[in-house]
Amino acid sequence: MKTKMYRALLLTGLLGLVVWACNTTDPDPAQTGTLQLVFDNVAGGQDLQLNTGTYRNASGESFTPTTFDYFVSNIKLTTTDGQQYVVPQESSYFLIKESLPATQTVTLKNVPAGDYASVSFLIGVDSLRSTMDIGQRTGVLDPAGDHTSANGMYWSWNSGYIFLKLEGTSPSAPTDATGSNTFRYHVGFFGGRDTRTINNLKTVTINFGSDLAPVTSAQVPTVTVQTDILKIFDGPATVSIAKNPEVMVSDYSQTVANNYARMMTYKGITTVTRN
Repeated sequence: MKTKMYRALLLTGLLGLVVWACNTTDPDPAQTGTLQLVFDNVAGGQDLQLNTGTYRNASGESFTPTTFDYFVSNIKLTTTDGQQYVVPQESSYFLIKESLPATQTVTLKNVPAGDYASVSFLIGVDSLRSTMDIGQRTGVLDPAGDHTSANGMYWSWNSGYIFLKLEGTSPSAPTDATGSNTFRYHVGFFGGRDTRTINNLKTVTINFGSDLAPVTSAQVPTVTVQTDILKIFDGPATVSIAKNPEVMVSDYSQTVANNYARMMTYKGITTVTRN
C-alpha cells in the first residue's frame, strides 16, 4: 500500500512539474528601436537661408536672419493607445542650429516598439536641469566660458540658458555702432531660482494626424517637424522689428515666447526598414 501511495504521489508531482514547465517561459527582452525627429526650419513657404535669404514679417518689415538656434528638451512619445515613453532626461537635450544641418536631426534610441501618434517636448531648458550642478550639465548644456558657452546659448552673467536666439539685419532696425541695422531676440527665463521671474518655457505637442510612426527593431520612422521663423513675429501678437529691435530680459520676451510656442507643425513621416 505504501508503495502504491508513493508512486501516486510521485506521479502527481511529475505531472505538476510538467504543467509548470509548459506554462513558464523565459520572457523575451522588450523590443526597442530608433525614431528620428527632423526639424525643418522655414520662412513661410520658403526654406530658411541664413545671411542670404530675405523675408517679410507680419508687420511688412523685410529682414535677413543671420542666426537661428533653439533648445528642444524633455521629449515624450505617445502611442495610439495612450502609452507614453519619456526619453531619459540625460539623453533629452538638443540644440537645433540652422547653421549646422547635422543638429537638425535628433535620433532617439532604445524607444519601446509601438505605433506612435504624437511627440511633445519643451522649447528651452527646464528649471531642474538649469539649476543642477555644472558637472551635470554637459554637451550642448555645458555653461563653461563666457557668451560662447553652451554654443553661445548661455547668459553667464544671468546664470541661465537662452531658449531661442534669432538675430539678423533689417532696414526697419535702428543703426548700431558698427553702422549695421541689426536686431536680436534672445529669449530665456525658466521662472527663477531664488526669486520669481518670467517663465518662458513652452511645451509643444505635435500630433501626426492619421499617420503613425511605427517603431520596431527593423523599422526606423523619421518624423519631420516644420519650424516657421515667421511665426515668431505673427501669433497671439504681432511683433515689429522697428518697435522691438532687441528683446532679451524684458517682460516683452513673453510676447515673443508666446508666438514661437506656435511656430512648429507636423510635416510628415517616412519609414526605413532595415535588413
